[in-house]
Order: sequence, then C-alpha cells, then structure tokens
Amino acid sequence: MNSSVRMGRVLGVPLRIHWTVPLLVMLFGYSLGSQTLPARIPGQSNATYAIAGLVGALLLIASLLAHEAAHALAARRKDISVRSITLWALGGMTDMSRPRAAGAAFWVAVSGPLTSGLVGGAALAAGIGLDALSGWAVPAAVLIWLGWVNLILAVFNLLPAAPLDGGRVVQALMWWRTGDQDRAERASARAGQALGILLIGLGWIAVARGALGGLWLSLIGFFVIVVASAEHQRAKVAPALRGMRAADAMSSPVRTCQDWMTVQRYVDDLAAAAHHSTLVLTDFEGRPSGVLHLTRLARVPAQQREALRLRDVATPVSRCATCAPGDLLDDVLEKLSPARGLPILVMDGQHLAGIITARDISRIVERHSLRGRGSP
Repeated sequence: MNSSVRMGRVLGVPLRIHWTVPLLVMLFGYSLGSQTLPARIPGQSNATYAIAGLVGALLLIASLLAHEAAHALAARRKDISVRSITLWALGGMTDMSRPRAAGAAFWVAVSGPLTSGLVGGAALAAGIGLDALSGWAVPAAVLIWLGWVNLILAVFNLLPAAPLDGGRVVQALMWWRTGDQDRAERASARAGQALGILLIGLGWIAVARGALGGLWLSLIGFFVIVVASAEHQRAKVAPALRGMRAADAMSSPVRTCQDWMTVQRYVDDLAAAAHHSTLVLTDFEGRPSGVLHLTRLARVPAQQREALRLRDVATPVSRCATCAPGDLLDDVLEKLSPARGLPILVMDGQHLAGIITARDISRIVERHSLRGRGSP
C-alpha cells in the first residue's frame, strides 16, 4: 500500500504502518478517554482518562496486528508466501500469494477472525476478573472495551463477502465444492460489492439521523467496493493468463532510447515518432537502465529540458518490475505492487527480451474472450 512505512518484522514478515494509523490511535484514544470511560467510570481525573484511552487504542492496534499475524502464520504453514503485513486506518492487510488449494484458503481466512475472537474473549474475561478481584476499575474497563471491540471485529469480518475474511471462507468452500476457483472468487467479489453498497447506504442513513459515525461506516463500504471490484476483475482475467509465460505476452522487439540524451533533444527529434506511452532507456553498454513515462516527461519545465537527461526523470531499473521470459505470467502479475507495477521488463540475463504493458494484457484477455464466445 502506498504511503506506508517499513517498521521492522513480525514473525519474519515485513511490517508496514500506513500514515493513517496514528489518526486511528488518536480517534479511538479520544473516543475512549473522553466518552466511553467517563460514562462508565465517572469521577476520575482527565489525565487518567487520557492515559487509559491512549493505552486502549494502542492495545487495539496490537490486536489488529495479531489478527493479521495469524493470517501470515497460517499462510506460511500452508506453503503460501507472505510478502508483507500493512496496518492502516480500516484494519490491516496481509499481502500473500494466491492459495493453491481450497483447504489452505479456508484455514488462512478463518485464522484471523478466530484470533480476534480469542483476543476478545481473553480481554473480556480479564477485565471482568480484574474488576471483581482488585477493584481496578479503569484498567478493567479498558480491557472490557477491548474485548467487545475485538468480538465485534471478529463477527464483522465473518460477513460472507470479499474482501472480508467471511468472504474468503465462503470462497474456499465454494471452490472446494465446485472445483472452480475463478467462479468462487467472482461470486465472493460480487457479494463484496453488494455489501459495500449496503454499508454506504446504512452509513448515510446514520448521518442523516445525526450520527457522524455513519461516515466511518460509509468509508468502510467504499473500501469494500473498491477491493471487491478489483478482485472481481482479477478473477475474470485469471483464466486468460493461466499457463501463459512472460515470453508469450511480451512485446518484442522493444524500441529503446539512450538514457544520456537530453530531454530537449528527445522532444525535438524522437517524441513525435513514439508509438507507446512508455519508453525503455539503455545505458552506454546497451543494458536497460530505466523506464520513462512520457506523461512525466511532458511535465518537465521547458527551461530545464536542455540541462536534464532522460535518466534524470526516469524510474531506475532497480525500481521497475522485471521477470524472466520463462516465468508464468499470472505469478508475475500477482507479485506486482503499487511501487512496482506495469510495465514489466522481461530480462534475459542482463539483456532486454521484451516488455509487458497493460495493452499486452488487454490483448490477451480479449483474445481469450473471443475464443470463449466462439466455442459451442
């Protein structure tokens, strides 16, 4: 996810924190310290409420991390590679490879809500016990609040619609029953789109009745729609790409340009003849050195074009997505990240064999669709 910062590792998996997490801590800390605790335990000092609210918010972040870590641990036990865990304002995301079996998908999906349920039950029991045995009312109230929030999260996550864990569970069960992973993913994604619309509607109804918390519900609904729509599109594309190698999809030969050329010279002499919106740059030895998007080139001020070279405004090859000609295309696309998206440079050793663009992917999908329509 963009705008996130690497913050160490959890269970050997890179952990990233989105910039919205501090906002989440402040929001829940303020709500707990200024509303929930004073209503439940009146008569305490403002400092006590503030500290307890902050501690409760941090414990909530820790429980969200436990939820995602459970997904990561279950995935690794099923030999599914896990690339990262990201915490952000609406919870967390575990970036992992696509499960190869329905049983593995089921256990990975159910592990998160089970963990949230266990954390919620343990916190609730600890809070009730602490209040009964010691009389520490404020810590007990924080634990009880944390327990209920985790139990609610566990139940909400089990709603049968992607990208929620419940949608993954239903998807795994449908995959196991029908043997068709793509069909199961499409059905789960459609349910996610419907759920997102429902959440947005409920959120605006709540706002209309004066409950500003409905905005948060609508935001969650919007996020669910976006992710579910992306998953539905991926499930439609997957059959066309399955079994295809990068060499089968790439455009070749690729028109390149020397990276030491000035921006002004390229604009004057070569830009008019460009057939693509992306340009591959090469160094003095003819090896790829970067990728230049012409839209970025157009933003270079005219007075700087004589001084800047193409490599100065290009994305270095070290930050570009690359693969080998024999790599499976669906595996290559699955590993793409926002920081390293299309186009993909297909490298044969240190030499450029071809390039895969969004247009190449669209062409493959269109051909697959035509073959499907022409079959009896």
